[in-house]
Amino acid sequence: MQRREIGRYEISTTSGERVRAFVPAPLPPDPPLVLDGALQQAFESATLALGRLDGISALLPDQTLFLFTYIRKEAVLSSQIEGTQSHGTRLSHRILGDGMARRTRHCA
Repeated sequence: MQRREIGRYEISTTSGERVRAFVPAPLPPDPPLVLDGALQQAFESATLALGRLDGISALLPDQTLFLFTYIRKEAVLSSQIEGTQSHGTRLSHRILGDGMARRTRHCA
């Protein structure tokens, strides 16, 4: 199946600096997206997982703390991939100060 380009780059100027901005193609895609077979099953599985996550998030006493834990974990993993070797507790202290870091230490 041949699809057209997904977007284009435009040159613009902001604060005196020239930048390239990606402008996506308008929706819906042409030709239309066909959900069948394995793609349909993957879409249904992802939708079901998002529903479970949404349901569980209603039970959390502090959704922000839960979200912060995963953002912090992703930052630590990214730094390790890049070779900067950040540590989760040190990152918490740096971002939020000692009080919040102590609260989140048990969540990592």
